[in-house]
Amino acid sequence: MFAMIPFAMQRAPASDGSRLASRLAWIGAAAWLLAVAGGFAMVWRYKSTPGAQGAVSPERWPAGSAVGRSPDRATLLLFAHPRCTCTRASLAELARILARFHDRLEARVLFWTPREAPADWNKGDLWISAARIPGVKVVRDAEGAEASRFAVATSGGVVLYDPRGHLLFKGGITAARGHEGDSFGQERIASLLTTGAADRADAPVFGCALEHEPVRVARAGTSTIIQGEQR
Repeated sequence: MFAMIPFAMQRAPASDGSRLASRLAWIGAAAWLLAVAGGFAMVWRYKSTPGAQGAVSPERWPAGSAVGRSPDRATLLLFAHPRCTCTRASLAELARILARFHDRLEARVLFWTPREAPADWNKGDLWISAARIPGVKVVRDAEGAEASRFAVATSGGVVLYDPRGHLLFKGGITAARGHEGDSFGQERIASLLTTGAADRADAPVFGCALEHEPVRVARAGTSTIIQGEQR
């Protein structure tokens, strides 16, 4: 009787059906993990891909510009599309720069406005956020005339000119799309305003194209991020 106990306690060999089910479960789990990793990779690739730099900005402040330039401080222009969600981070970083250099810098935010745009085209949260930054003047850039004049093609793009109207810097002030925090652009602007020099006079711009409607891109990016969080 006792000799039969070990034999009785031995587990019966798995059937072919259970082995197949186990393998399918492992394959499904691996596929799920690959899909999640691929989703995160796509999101990061999108967030870390800079927008177009545009042509070379004029070395001197354009004589035909309708934007006022400060004669005793540096002047910074930030060009924005009112529906580019990436630009929210650029405005936050602009606020940080002005909080530190408000006595050395004047800033304008120019919102790209298409022809025959409705009166409320720019009156969204980005316009409100820009208007709330102390010392910032917010203006409409009709048909992107000033963006073309200063050769800025991407929302969040910045140009910085000294009091004499010489170009000091052109580029972005975020490290990725929609990312707040330190960036090469901020460091270079800070260096230019404090020492008059920087290692470079440019930085990548992370944002939507100014002359295209970014709603579809923004929604796709948001959808991808939300799916990643849910997973």
